[in-house]
Amino acid sequence: MPFMYYGYGFVLIGFLIALLAQWNVKSTYSRYKKIHNSRGITGAMAARQILDQNGLYHVRIESVSGELTDHFDPRTNVVRLSDGVYNSTSVAAVGVAAHEVGHAIQYAQEYAPMRLRAAIIPATQIGSTLSYPLVVLGVIFQALPLIDLGILLFSLVVLFQLVTLPVEFNASRRALNTLESSHILDSNEVSQSGKVLTAAALTYVAALATALLNLLRLIAIRGNRD
Repeated sequence: MPFMYYGYGFVLIGFLIALLAQWNVKSTYSRYKKIHNSRGITGAMAARQILDQNGLYHVRIESVSGELTDHFDPRTNVVRLSDGVYNSTSVAAVGVAAHEVGHAIQYAQEYAPMRLRAAIIPATQIGSTLSYPLVVLGVIFQALPLIDLGILLFSLVVLFQLVTLPVEFNASRRALNTLESSHILDSNEVSQSGKVLTAAALTYVAALATALLNLLRLIAIRGNRD
């Protein structure tokens, strides 16, 4: 089979992996956002408690629109929680909030993988923007060096996704340990929150797999031109 057909196969597989991961996290979140914790603690309350326990009194918590749009912004030291997390007492909301606080703690403690990810973001943005145009130009003008440069730049995207995994898994581990040790949730509720965070973490595994498959597609295009 010609390399270009393998390339189409890589794209299809990557699309299906990403689609399955997104479906899994949305369905898992939808299930556990209906289960409320026994102490009536909201996502915002849990986030504030964990931040204060770690001496991060300066980190603010804000509400942001959308679903699963939660994130920590290190530039402004703000944990932003989505509408369905900020005021919700569900085990899903508390788990998500604690996860985002985990990123704030990582940043404060200068967690190495997070620092590395932040350092390569500019290069990754260049790689994601220029890699495909360079490969296309290389194919049009039959210039293998352009294709090779495009592949090299896209490799930075793969590296970013790879470095993201320990950052996300560590934040989830911190979140679950704190929720249990601080008695914010009971053991059964922590387990339920863990299922939500595991489903979310799998989206990053899927993103890495998709990036790798796209890299293989570019390599296949290069092989077809060699």
